[in-house]
Amino acid sequence: MCFLHGKFCGLLVFSYFCSMNRLNLPLYQIKGREKDGKRQIFDFLRRKYVALTPEEWVRQHFVHFLTEQKGYPKGLLANEVELRVGDKRMRCDSVLYDTGLQPRMIIEYKAPDVELTQRVFDQITVYNFLLHVDYLVVSNGMTHYCCKMDYEKREYSFLRDIPDYESL
Repeated sequence: MCFLHGKFCGLLVFSYFCSMNRLNLPLYQIKGREKDGKRQIFDFLRRKYVALTPEEWVRQHFVHFLTEQKGYPKGLLANEVELRVGDKRMRCDSVLYDTGLQPRMIIEYKAPDVELTQRVFDQITVYNFLLHVDYLVVSNGMTHYCCKMDYEKREYSFLRDIPDYESL
């Protein structure tokens, strides 16, 4: 018998998630499974099971945080958004769109043990050259940064918190 996220769970579910780090994000009801000997977690935005990696662990917690705590409509969020520049392909971890389906926010995730360095911010900045969004968010599940872009002044400012959807 074990307790995970404050609820009783069977040994099988416990084995899926106990090796993953506890994050600085609210808990949510996790759906997981094992397929072909590999652990998977359900991505409710893509509506499918995906490989459970430390980065995916952060992504799933963060998108649940955005939808359940911050009021972001799940229909306006997308995971693994492909971008192309010539022959080069890149993937944004998550993108929030406005109701006209224009990108508003790019979110980049790293595993909990990955330090959020300038290199991480450089990576999300490359994506923003293509999408030109209002907000950039970086999280490793433990630390979260949110920048609001001001293109007229050619500057950005760090916000104290991830904004609620209503205040974007």
